[in-house]
Amino acid sequence: MVEHDVKDINLADDGRLRIEWAEMEMPVLRSIKERFKKEQPLKGIRLAACLHVTTETASLMETLKAGGAEVALCASNPLSTQDDVAASLVKYSDIPVYAIKGEDNDTYYRHIINILSFKPHITMDDGADLVSTIHKEKRELLSDIVAGTEETTTGVIRLKAMADKGVLSYPIIAVNDAYTKHLFDNRYGTGQSTMDGILRATNRLIAGSVFVVSGYGWCGRGVAMRAKGMGARVIITEIDPLKALEATMDGFDVLPVVEASKIGNIFVTVTGNVSVIHKECFSVMKDGAIVCNSGHFNVELALEDLSAMAVKRRIIRPFVEEFQLKDGRRIYVLGEGRLINLASAEGHPSSVMDMSFANQALCSEYAVKNHKGMKNIVYSVPVDIDKEIARLKLNAMGIKIDDLTEEQKKYLNSWESGT
Repeated sequence: MVEHDVKDINLADDGRLRIEWAEMEMPVLRSIKERFKKEQPLKGIRLAACLHVTTETASLMETLKAGGAEVALCASNPLSTQDDVAASLVKYSDIPVYAIKGEDNDTYYRHIINILSFKPHITMDDGADLVSTIHKEKRELLSDIVAGTEETTTGVIRLKAMADKGVLSYPIIAVNDAYTKHLFDNRYGTGQSTMDGILRATNRLIAGSVFVVSGYGWCGRGVAMRAKGMGARVIITEIDPLKALEATMDGFDVLPVVEASKIGNIFVTVTGNVSVIHKECFSVMKDGAIVCNSGHFNVELALEDLSAMAVKRRIIRPFVEEFQLKDGRRIYVLGEGRLINLASAEGHPSSVMDMSFANQALCSEYAVKNHKGMKNIVYSVPVDIDKEIARLKLNAMGIKIDDLTEEQKKYLNSWESGT
């Protein structure tokens, strides 16, 4: 059996069944897998992936391996691993996996080092911890690495900062920026899975509640849409005047976060920034307020502030921690402030991850073929890849669209025609 560190290898059979269930709704990735088997575009490539270890990720790993890659996988968040999936990938797919749900911080980073021992040519990241660790601790690996991909808004922000400062040492393709990723994964995937995580953790009624969403990017739009659809009064907090205006035009109330904290029942952060909900917010929240995060890292909630304010803490139900304050108010934090959709639920539906992971697979292929002409910066996904994934998805859904006529093509490529 390949090297690994998983919770229990005996969970593999359950994981295998769940992977098969997810694959049923991933027709685009299946079609790429079939082509990869024939063409072997990743033959001889070692690929290290730091991703959420879910059923959908398993399908991606098996697709990459079908394309000839040697793959090693670790978790990109301590609470996002599905232990049965990790076991299945080890036992049935011969893929080294280092991931245990609930692993502590030391184990989390040890697992990153574990997959880097495979000396990758390609990195695949979800939050940029893998790239960051290479640049800080394992610079000797840089001579072998030709390119990487990044899945999240948070990771892209970090990597662009590295590129701007001239410290990024190899090219990265921002999978997150693909239309077939952020328009669907971020909006529909995050919207549905965040509500799923909150409901599984709390079993609270959303209808009639005051639901506060911090951040109105694509993830925030998705969460707000779903909360509104379930009958909540939704309030948006923002720092960007354009997004705040958009939220207003979409029919949502917009308030400063401290003002929203006075009236909210449920709070979700989706910003990619630190201390979005902080001490001043906690000090005015109502008794029973529920706070969670659906951004990549748990830094969006200033939990150190809340801990210092609390006189008593207890786990009241799985993934729900109660913080009792001096005045008797109780504030409930879900999933340790980590990604609630993966901490207490199963993450995005497989049909939306089909497009996100198709981007990962095709961008890995693109990087292998084109890295020699790429600079050490963050690239957007090539438009041709984005459109091909959309085409494959439409075909799988049985949806047909029109083609331009020759007359229309000529018109679009001319300047002479007018009114």
